[in-house]
Amino acid sequence: MYHLGLDIGSSSIKIALVEASTGKSIGVVTEPETEMSMQAVKNGWAEQSPEDWWGYVCSGIKRLCNEYHINATGITGIGISYQMHGLVLIDKDGVPLRKSIIWCDSRAVEIGEKAYEEIGPEVCDTHLLNSPANFTASKLKWVKENEPEVYAKIHKIMLPGDYIAYKFSGVVNTTVSGLSEGILWDFKNDAVAQLLLDHYGLEKELIPDIVDTFSVQSNVNEKGSTESGIKIGTPILYRAGDQPNNALTLNVFKPGEVAATGGTSGVVYAVTDNLSVKESSRVNNFAHVNYTPGQPARIGKLLCINGAGIQYRWLLNNLNVASYDEMNTLANEVPIGSDGIALIPFGNGAERMLKNQDIGTRIVNLNLNNHGKGHLCRAALEGIAFSFVYGMEIMKSDGIKVNVMRAGNDNLFRSEIFSSTVATLIGYDIEIYNTTGAIGAARAANLHRGDFEAYGKAILENDYVMTFSPKMDKTGYEKAYAAWKNELELILNNK
Repeated sequence: MYHLGLDIGSSSIKIALVEASTGKSIGVVTEPETEMSMQAVKNGWAEQSPEDWWGYVCSGIKRLCNEYHINATGITGIGISYQMHGLVLIDKDGVPLRKSIIWCDSRAVEIGEKAYEEIGPEVCDTHLLNSPANFTASKLKWVKENEPEVYAKIHKIMLPGDYIAYKFSGVVNTTVSGLSEGILWDFKNDAVAQLLLDHYGLEKELIPDIVDTFSVQSNVNEKGSTESGIKIGTPILYRAGDQPNNALTLNVFKPGEVAATGGTSGVVYAVTDNLSVKESSRVNNFAHVNYTPGQPARIGKLLCINGAGIQYRWLLNNLNVASYDEMNTLANEVPIGSDGIALIPFGNGAERMLKNQDIGTRIVNLNLNNHGKGHLCRAALEGIAFSFVYGMEIMKSDGIKVNVMRAGNDNLFRSEIFSSTVATLIGYDIEIYNTTGAIGAARAANLHRGDFEAYGKAILENDYVMTFSPKMDKTGYEKAYAAWKNELELILNNK
């Protein structure tokens, strides 16, 4: 028997199969094989067709079963991860009324900022744990203001994962974690955020029924079975946004546990029971996958670093080197601190953790006589690592405590320089696991039984790669970080 995991991204759909009993990965495929299209009618807009997501899910399931010689009737449960903050609108027949306004669409920024001021920062921070900002609720308000003919036909609003679950089952529902990522959950009252609905003039009837994150949320119906190949009655057992799901994939559930990713952008996601919103302008707060109304809080604090892996990839493309391995070899020939070079790696647009300032990438103290490719490679790895440490300092000031950081085995965390620098400066181990969000979603289909210990064991037995521990001698790292941080603060203070 197998569990199916889906990861509905904006670039691609990943589909995974794992053994239901052990969590062992059978295989993963990506659909489409080239990047999914995204429509941008105006600058700052980003839309995708929900029907395209479903088409790629169905073709991916068939391809996965064919490639690994699996009969789809052996799939006994489904878990879904999805791109956060998107807005899907359906009519009473379940047909999308327009393309989905996805996470990176910025059309509703002003609407959210205005709401934050009008409702009041204290009310927003204590009830919503965030500004309404450019999240799902604000996007719905934009539709009401700019497309009233569409708004008038809405039966229900959904997040991307809710839509995929609906296509399997014909049942419309959502989760508390999902509502919180749309800033539609009131943490103080443990209920749908009526205060924001009232402010925006939105009807509560548009919000789907709420089901538990880990539960029999619905079952595949005849239409869903015909289109996907999954047998009728197969339960959908889990659903969560991609960042909470990435944390789950790395067995991050308890206060003190932190999940990190180091792809094109970097993410630090920390679980806490602290409802502090001191840094709400720089850190987002969502209900984690194991948040339960009326129980001790499990909040996921999310900090994003735009200038992460994209910085290292830019160097790869412009230094005339063959691979990341060659870059890492060159960097290893240079001492801690890169012989004085400091690289400020924020060249991928405005950084929320820097209060939305766009300071670009800067290379400081470059000596044209003494410095070469290796110095730039090490300075880049250190600069990106330092930006993670800087972000962790922000999160600690917002009440998180750290016991361990867990990360996927991606490009940045494969680097000993990068991982050891972060581990040494935060003072805690970084555990590396070779896994994906789709695999995590598939394994989570077992968690409706409540056996989190067995889930963690499956990750440890199947995915563990290695641990980077803090170096005993921190002096060089601390000196280099202090110099880097001084350069950053000089830039910020002079903007």
